Amino acid sequence: MSDDDLTTLHLDQFLAHPPAKVWRALTEPELLAQWLMPGDFRLEVGHRYTMRAVPMPGTGFSGTGFSGTVLAEVLAYETGRMLKIGWRDAAPGHDTGWTITWTLEPEGSGTRLFLLHEGFDPDDPLQRRARSIMGGGWRSMVLRDLEAALARL
Repeated sequence: MSDDDLTTLHLDQFLAHPPAKVWRALTEPELLAQWLMPGDFRLEVGHRYTMRAVPMPGTGFSGTGFSGTVLAEVLAYETGRMLKIGWRDAAPGHDTGWTITWTLEPEGSGTRLFLLHEGFDPDDPLQRRARSIMGGGWRSMVLRDLEAALARL
């Protein structure tokens, strides 16, 4: 994770699984539910969907705490290589306008997975806190859960 640009989070993770398998985990709703959040995802540009997780009140996420409901939209994709999602909290007044971009690159017999989480407002103390919390969450929980889901495939 880079601390130089307070508007983004950058993560880089090697996964000991081929890109096709990682792509499935990123784009098949039943697999996404195992490592990210359940939702009605469909790989179609413009598709809007909802994901649900455990609410996190008191985290400072966009003011009053993460509602547990994410409104998302598929913004772009290149099959097997890149997936870009619009992402915001569903609670009124939580218009974060974030984008999440997953990029896959073959590396040996595995995959180098890059995550770019953009759109944090560095002038907003709550957005800075959300960036810090989410940076830790992506690395410690989400990528760990993705690894576990891939191991079960």
